[in-house]
Order: sequence, then structure tokens, then C-alpha cells
Amino acid sequence: MASTVRVHGPCGQRALILTSLAVPLTGWAVHAVSLHRKLAAAHRKLADRRDPLTGLLGRNGYTAKARQITGRYGHHALVAMVDLDHFKQINDGQPGGHAAGDRVLAVTAQRLTAWAGSHGAVGRLGGGEFAVTGRIGAGRREPRLAQLAALLAQPVQLDDGVWVDVSASIGAACPDVIGTTDLSALQRAADAAMYAGKHTGRPVLADRSHATVPSINGRRAGRPGTDILGAAA
Repeated sequence: MASTVRVHGPCGQRALILTSLAVPLTGWAVHAVSLHRKLAAAHRKLADRRDPLTGLLGRNGYTAKARQITGRYGHHALVAMVDLDHFKQINDGQPGGHAAGDRVLAVTAQRLTAWAGSHGAVGRLGGGEFAVTGRIGAGRREPRLAQLAALLAQPVQLDDGVWVDVSASIGAACPDVIGTTDLSALQRAADAAMYAGKHTGRPVLADRSHATVPSINGRRAGRPGTDILGAAA
């Protein structure tokens, strides 16, 4: 005799409803896990992306590594912002056009990487702007920054053999002086310090006054492009 399964009363109906709901919920859970994995993979790919001209880390990759350094070394960390002086003139005014600017950027990247060492983070932010984060103790900050300024002021030889004079403005900030290990705050202070010493050839180590300079989207207020960024935000 064939057996018959019957659903008796409210309990059986409730079980049937729960079962019917569980199927789409399981599907959504699988979809959510898959989406999370895809987003994580895309984030890793973005973080690993390097500047094609200099080979340096891009903004996202640099930020991730720099935060690891400031978190690990705390008051022994140093964050520096570097801006090549008169880069537009080099890029537009030298024979060969942008090839001269490209060469200067590539050499600057090599010099910054050598200065930062294997445990530092160096990124190109765009144009002639760079950022560097590394471990440098309090007693070594000023001589190391002076060393960096001298290194970046060495002339660059172009592919045609012509030598180009270069220099850079440098600002740096340290957690024990600024009072935080937050990378954004340190970069704002370093950026303000850099502009305080713009075109002087003298690196400036930020103090707390530089950390209070008004900023838009993490950059010094009045800096080219901040008005557009602020409006967009």
C-alpha cells in the first residue's frame, strides 16, 4: 500500500513556510559571500597597482603600506611629502618635451626608494608629488631629511646627455610631535610644512601649528585643485 505524508495543523504549515523561505535566503547568503570575495580581490588588485612611469606604489597601495608602518612603529615613524620644484617648466620647457619630465620623475622615484629603504613606503600622488613613510628615530630626523634634500637636488641627466638642475620641497611629520598616528593627519601636517619651506631647499619638520592649517579633502586649503575637489565633495 502506498504511504501518504500529510501535513497536520498549524505546525506543519509553519514548517512548510520556513522551508520555502530558507531556499531564497540561502541563495542570498551565497551571493553575498561571493560578492564580498570579489570586492576583496578587486581591492587587493587596486592596492597592488603601481604607477606605470615610476614603478612606485599608487595612492591606494601607498596608503595601505604607510598605515602599516605608522601603526607598527608609532612615534618612531616619519611621513614626508615631496614636491618637485618648477616641475612644469622642466616638463614643458626642456627639449624633447615630456620625455624630460618623465626622466626626472623616474630618477626621483629611484632616489626616494633608495632613501626610504626596503622597509619604507614610497608612492607617487600625481604630477611631481610624492609621499614617503618610514621608520626614523627622533635623533636622526633632521640629518636624514637634509640627506634627502641633498639627494633630490642632484642634477638629472636626460637621455640625450643634457643635465637638468632639479630640487624638491620637503615637509615631514612625526606622530610624537603631531600627537597622532593617523596617516591623514600626518600627511596634512607634512603638506603644510612642505609649503612653509617651498622653494627654499630646506626641509621642514612639522609642529602642531602645521596640523591646524585649514584643509580640504586632506590637502592644504588654497592648494591648486582643492576648490574643485571641495565642490565635488
